[in-house]
Amino acid sequence: MTHETPTIAYSRDELQTARAALGDDVGVVMTMGALHEGHARLIRQARQEMEHVVVTIFLNPLQFAAGEDLSRYPRTFEEDLTICAREGVDLVFAPSPDVVYPDGEPGVRISAGALGNVLEGAARPGHFDGVLTVVAKMLHLVRPSRAYYGQKDAQQLLLIKRMARDLDFPTEVVAVETAREEDGLALSSRNRYLTETDREVAGCLSQALRAGADMARIGPAAVRRAARDVLVREPLALIDYLVLVHPTELTEVAEWYRGPALLAVAGRVGTTRLIDNLPIELGPDGGARPIS
Repeated sequence: MTHETPTIAYSRDELQTARAALGDDVGVVMTMGALHEGHARLIRQARQEMEHVVVTIFLNPLQFAAGEDLSRYPRTFEEDLTICAREGVDLVFAPSPDVVYPDGEPGVRISAGALGNVLEGAARPGHFDGVLTVVAKMLHLVRPSRAYYGQKDAQQLLLIKRMARDLDFPTEVVAVETAREEDGLALSSRNRYLTETDREVAGCLSQALRAGADMARIGPAAVRRAARDVLVREPLALIDYLVLVHPTELTEVAEWYRGPALLAVAGRVGTTRLIDNLPIELGPDGGARPIS
């Protein structure tokens, strides 16, 4: 089967010309490239719900701190275009940093606030300010009705939703369930860094989440204990955090708490840092819960 190649825009002028031809019913999937099945799932949902789909491919330097993996982040543009064509994307916006930041590093940025300073924000100071700044710019440039993001990056998803609401962006932010390998490992562009041994070790992250979710009907202490028991059996996984938090406040839930929660884990396997999470419902009918 042949697929029509999407229009590719590299400059702001090219984007605006191509975007004007699409009309109002547009969904966007924002990526840093190195597309995989998780991105394809986002595109498919956008394709099902919207008349036109735009994919942005931009490796945003603002969200990488000194010493992080910006220089070795995978760059697979031709393969990315193949996936976009296969999934029926109308327009790909693939700017260079000087197109997105024409005056160099921006002097004004969006602050993620207190929610951006915990969990991933504590491990990567300033990361979410960089994320929100580029997302805001892309929303202005692409002007989509809906923007699609994966649940795997739960804190990022929460912050983008908050930004859209707090700053009155006319875009609906849509959450899409985490795409996983058959053994449960969450799909990530960074998975390609994993060696064969690393890949086996990394499975403990999703296994811990599932073990915790199975205890959701009992309560928070049982969830945390079950998840932790899985992780301690895998000494090659260096865990940064395992938390059970309120899904919109990101504060640890008390033992008496019943209701929606987020069980989240982050750690390093080999040289690769991985994150994962599972929305759960604590209480008598507890377990993994649909995303919202």
